[in-house]
Amino acid sequence: MRHCSVQVRGRLTRSELERYNALIEVGHYLEEQKRYDLVAVVQKEIDVLILPAIERLKERSRQRDRDTEEYLRRKAEMEAEMKRIQDEEEED
Repeated sequence: MRHCSVQVRGRLTRSELERYNALIEVGHYLEEQKRYDLVAVVQKEIDVLILPAIERLKERSRQRDRDTEEYLRRKAEMEAEMKRIQDEEEED
């Protein structure tokens, strides 16, 4: 069984996480029984289950990028304003 990343697991809802853990447990049992044909089915189900969490993780990353862009824009504006004020003070 392939586990998803810790980051993806962190984005799973409570019910998704409970289902994920149950499917992993079933998959491990099937591996012990050497029922790899059924393990593949369980793994596909896990892959489908985690898709919404992957999208939430991507959206979180996109939001962080937007926040960083906004911060850098405001910082540049503040620096430009400070420079303008300094230039005005030097002229006086």
